[in-house]
Amino acid sequence: MTAPTAADVPPPAPRLAKRRGVELSLLVCAVLASVYGYAGVGLAKSGAVPPDAARYGAGLGLLALLAHLAVRWRAPHADPLLLPIAVLLNGLGLVLIYRLDLETPHTRAAATQLVWSTIGVGLFTAVVLALRDHRVLQRYAYLSAASALVLMAVPIPFPAVNGAKIWIRAGGLSFQPGEFAKILFAVFFAGYLAANRHALAYTGRRVRRLQLPTGRVLGPIVAIWLLSVGLLVLERDLGTSLLFFGLFVIMLYVATGRTGWIAVGLLLAAVGAAAVGSLEPHVHSRVQDWLHPFASIEAGQGPGQLAQSLFAFAAGGMLGTGLGAGHSILIGFAAKSDFILATAGEELGLAGLTAVFLLYALLVARGYRAALALSDPFGRLLAVGLASILALQVFVIAGGVTGLIPLTGMAMPFLAQGGSSVVTNWVIVALLIRVSDSARTPHPAVESGTITPVRTGSR
Repeated sequence: MTAPTAADVPPPAPRLAKRRGVELSLLVCAVLASVYGYAGVGLAKSGAVPPDAARYGAGLGLLALLAHLAVRWRAPHADPLLLPIAVLLNGLGLVLIYRLDLETPHTRAAATQLVWSTIGVGLFTAVVLALRDHRVLQRYAYLSAASALVLMAVPIPFPAVNGAKIWIRAGGLSFQPGEFAKILFAVFFAGYLAANRHALAYTGRRVRRLQLPTGRVLGPIVAIWLLSVGLLVLERDLGTSLLFFGLFVIMLYVATGRTGWIAVGLLLAAVGAAAVGSLEPHVHSRVQDWLHPFASIEAGQGPGQLAQSLFAFAAGGMLGTGLGAGHSILIGFAAKSDFILATAGEELGLAGLTAVFLLYALLVARGYRAALALSDPFGRLLAVGLASILALQVFVIAGGVTGLIPLTGMAMPFLAQGGSSVVTNWVIVALLIRVSDSARTPHPAVESGTITPVRTGSR
């Protein structure tokens, strides 16, 4: 037997790039773009760069660097686009809120939003550092569901704010515990569906083209979902109800691969929306505003919020009026929260608004790509659920302020004023970072060069 020559020995497999340098470069660009927007607002409103522009840039840069170091240390193979997109969207949100603060000197929100963003980045860092393996969360699926229901029920005794009982107010602070329920329900759905996906897909009775699982298998998850929707009906929170229902249907479809669930979900959503829109006065008024956005103008009462939002989008045109040069503050009390997208549409134009939507689309797509690269069912479903939460929020909010669907009162991820929302979104990005790191981490045999890697993960 002859000894193998050098030509017979296969070359070592290439190591998969971690791309942390790419992430750092993109973070620098995201921070600089945010500071440029902040300075542009000051120049447009007062003819001078805001005196605290350097401090704002340093603060945002420090938060981005802290998050980057956590990812570099604990999740070195994570997707390099997730964190920069989150920083850019968060920075743009701070710029838009600051711009609207200049029109409302008695209700400043940008400083508070920066504090909440700092808390969000802190929780992001804690999750990345503490959670070494996303599969650990599967053990706490039922605990997550119970905790989510408790968080959703807490605001019911408190007075309604803008028609919905979703806030807890203490002194000058407000908190929306239902925001965190979204993540907990994603963990529960992922854990339960991963454990029962085969029973859901292949057992039970077949009705036409839909395989209906047995009640023993489908019952627990439907019961949890119905309890959550019931609580949201008591709180008059149509937007979150729609989000939970969409999340439930999407994850059920991904777990079973049965397209019939999409048709059933759309049918049930239409029936539920029609019933709630007819019976609930608060929701009915929003449906009427959606159907007749200019009715108040025709009645001589002036434009309502939706009409002002549509006027803002129209005034923006293709390239926008420029940061600080719009009039979206005429929308009223929700200009910094529900309708902040109208400010982006007016001052950045269709081109800028398209760029914002592309950032959201890229963030969601990278979450889905990480799911495709994972081999464990729980991680795959968790990544799909978390990315779908962001996608559903963007669709529901953008559809509401543009007149595509009735308004719901949710917060645009990272852009809108809302401490609970921005903190929750940072936790979602942290979990996607952890999942993408698992998806892109090569097998030890690949690291040693004994086998050739199969590049199925995101680059």
